[in-house]
Amino acid sequence: MYYNEMIEGSDVREPYSMLFDWMGTMPSDLRQMKQAEAESIFRRIGITFAVYGEGGDPDRLIPFDMMPRVFMQSEWRRLERGVKQRARALNAFLRDVYGRGEIIRARRIPERLVYQNDAFEKAVVGVVPPRGVYSHIVGIDLVRTGRDEFYVLEDNCRTPSGVSYMLENREIMMRMFPALFRSNKIEPVDAYPELLRQTLASVAPRKCDGDPTVVILTPGHFNSAYYEHSFLANQMGIELVEGSDLFVDGEYVYMRTTEGPKRVDVIYRRVDDSFLDPLCFRRDSMLGVPGLMDVYRAGGVSIASAPGAGVADDKAVYTYVPEMIRFYLGEEPILKNVQTWSLWKEDDYKYVLSHLDELVVKEVHGSGGYGMLIGPKSTAEEIAEFRKRIEANPGNYIAQPTLALSTCPTFVEEGVAPRHVDLRPFCLCGERVELVPGGLTRVALREGSLVVNSSQGGGVKDTWVLSE
Repeated sequence: MYYNEMIEGSDVREPYSMLFDWMGTMPSDLRQMKQAEAESIFRRIGITFAVYGEGGDPDRLIPFDMMPRVFMQSEWRRLERGVKQRARALNAFLRDVYGRGEIIRARRIPERLVYQNDAFEKAVVGVVPPRGVYSHIVGIDLVRTGRDEFYVLEDNCRTPSGVSYMLENREIMMRMFPALFRSNKIEPVDAYPELLRQTLASVAPRKCDGDPTVVILTPGHFNSAYYEHSFLANQMGIELVEGSDLFVDGEYVYMRTTEGPKRVDVIYRRVDDSFLDPLCFRRDSMLGVPGLMDVYRAGGVSIASAPGAGVADDKAVYTYVPEMIRFYLGEEPILKNVQTWSLWKEDDYKYVLSHLDELVVKEVHGSGGYGMLIGPKSTAEEIAEFRKRIEANPGNYIAQPTLALSTCPTFVEEGVAPRHVDLRPFCLCGERVELVPGGLTRVALREGSLVVNSSQGGGVKDTWVLSE
């Protein structure tokens, strides 16, 4: 049984009361016209994502559902406290494991999960970034299973994507349905770009003179999230650069401009660790900046998020985040983890192999809905094939129960129907820890599907937080 966020028993829940009549009385021809209008806007301004390996044009239009997801202010306040708490603990963990490793000395987390993790970067051991912040934009993926039951599905500490969709979803809804916003008190999200710029500026290195110069480093227009990179640079009023636009001279990083070299203080990188600097990581990288890591280690430039931050969002490390909260903050977790089996543990391994048809199994470094098995939705052949992959490398996988993700009303071809959703709020960590009231709601548009990723057929919704 799935929790319906709009209908509870025979009653419409309070946050959706103002939308119930609007949804039910909208003529089908008007709905189709508005849906076409939304798609036209998305296409005109280039809101796409890329899917490679399937043939044809890799750029896809992300499906947009006009029915917003709504939270009461009281619901949001609890989520906000929980997300901020988690972001603080994850940054404390990163400061610790790249320093003294007290949590490992205390045997609260296995040493091998950290120091033998592919995402752990030995090149930055002992380096403390400004304000001790390693992950500056933390995306926490949340699912709801009941009225007051929220769970963290996973943490994203490197370069969480999707915030451009959060902002554009709101812009399109306000453009198409201005009366809804005039008659309802909805918290704004449009402050995010300025908050992000302030957050990045607040972690400028000590060697910075005057106002810091912030840039976004992109792998280029072939990257699946390139639209977001260019969108955020435009919204923040900063430069979007590729590796070839930057160079190192002495203790600093510079940007090539028509007026000559300009020093760069903060790099919001959307390039993976291994491609950042060919002199430190992959020698064949054409995306990074030679010598960048020497400048970073010497305190001449800040990189957001810091190289090596990915060790905190590994899916095996995820199971220990509640312990991090207790260890570093001395608090009980506000948001719960999903029950998780770590297949490097013998008992967990045996249990999962005997219950593959009931569980969701994920690669510890997987993302985008790839590298996973949804047992109840898989065939016997698919389960048998996945079993072989697990047996070949058990430590590469974790397993979780098939969650009863909540549903929200969604416009579909036949009219309105419930579809499963999740939520990704974006927490900014710098001088302060902040997040705007809302986030990216992803929706599984296929009937019965629990996979919300856009690369797997999912879409997006506007997320409303009602003012009191």
